[in-house]
This record gives sequence, C-alpha cells and structure tokens, in this order.
Amino acid sequence: MFAALKMLCVYVLLGVPAGLIGIPLTLLTRDIGWMYRVGTRIAHLGLKAAGIRIDLQGMENVPAGQACIFMSNHVSNLDPPVLVPLVPGRASVMLKAELMKIPVLGPAMRMGKYVPVERNGSRAGAIASIRAATDAIKSGLHMVVFAEGTRSRTGRLLPFKKGPFHLAVATGAPIVPVAIWGTESMMQKGSTKVMPGVAHVRFLPVIEPAAFADRDELMRVVRSTIASALPVEMRPLDDEVEEA
Repeated sequence: MFAALKMLCVYVLLGVPAGLIGIPLTLLTRDIGWMYRVGTRIAHLGLKAAGIRIDLQGMENVPAGQACIFMSNHVSNLDPPVLVPLVPGRASVMLKAELMKIPVLGPAMRMGKYVPVERNGSRAGAIASIRAATDAIKSGLHMVVFAEGTRSRTGRLLPFKKGPFHLAVATGAPIVPVAIWGTESMMQKGSTKVMPGVAHVRFLPVIEPAAFADRDELMRVVRSTIASALPVEMRPLDDEVEEA
C-alpha cells in the first residue's frame, strides 16, 4: 500500500494546485498546452514515486507530423498514466464517462478534448463519442484508445470493440498498435494496491486504415499485431471479435 499512497500523495499535492491554477489560466488564454504538459509530467512523477519504471521501445515507429490513433491493450488502471505521457505532442483519450465527474480532473479532461465513452452501449452515445474523437483528431491531436473497452482480469488480450475502428476508417488516421505488459501485476483489476515494477511499452509499426478492404479486416490485423508483441501467457486463446 505504500506505493499507492506515495502515488496518491503526488497526484493530490501536485495535481490539485496545478488544476486550480491551470483551469483558470486555460480559460483566460484559450491554450491548454501548459496544463497538458504539467498534467502528464505529474502522472509520470506519480508512477516514479510508486517505484514504477518504464521500458519503452518503438518510438521510431511513430509517424512525425501526423495525428495518429494509439491503440493499446488494457490490463491495469496504471496503463493510462503510463502510456499517455509517452505519446509525443498532445493526445486525447477515449475513457469512461464516469471519470469526467472527478473534481478538478474532470473539468481539466473536458478542456483537453478527452472523449467520454458511455458504458450503456447506446448507439447515440457511441455516435457522439466517435464524433468527438473525430473532431479531436482533425484538430491535430493524437488519440489514445484501449481497444478492448475494459481491463482484462487475466491479462490475456480480450475481444476488441468496433468503435475505434469506425474512428480509424472515418478519419484515415494512422494506427500505432501498442502492447503494454507488466502493469497487470502492479495493479490488478478491482484492487487499489500498487506494487513497484517495470511497465513494458512497445510502439509497433504503423498500420494504415486505407490499406484494408473493410473495418473487420483492419481490426483483425491490429489485434494480431498487438497479440504477437505480448508475452505468450497474455495472448488470446481465440479469435473472437466483439461488437460495439
């Protein structure tokens, strides 16, 4: 629990003042760049305080000067603070709508064009999320997406949701597949305990949506690319694809 407390202390002691200063500053200047840079730096410092080290490979696979969709597997609540600060430039994130209700953090995420995703599965909610994400990408932001839609309890890659691939086809934005592992043992689903360790992140070769005949084929290739980069025990046991 000490690692979790250290991380929480960093987030509260640095994050709250940063939000209280950054939100009014952003409203005044209409520029969220300062708050985004400070926020990602605080996220990194929180991980460091908890004894979490990051092993990143594949930065050379990220296209320069293009808004991309970073599409990752998801095994822990630690994945977003691990991944987002590693994305070059500025990124938006597709995340659970409930997170937008967190004091200070919620308003900051809305100002940063983070995209809330409703978990009720409604078609109207899904369309609204895709539209908001499309707007973020067209404004020049990268998009970070956890394609399974939820964290894997076992660590094995789950079926992918189709929503992110609607987004990729609609925008034509290059997909950077991302494989993350190590975080599943540092903070398991349903637990508040954080353990020190190494988070492994791999940015894999870019995949162009336009090169595929349809969305389903694109999804299969992205999923198999991520699966092949994961440790054997985290690879899926089947090729099931989930509707979204």
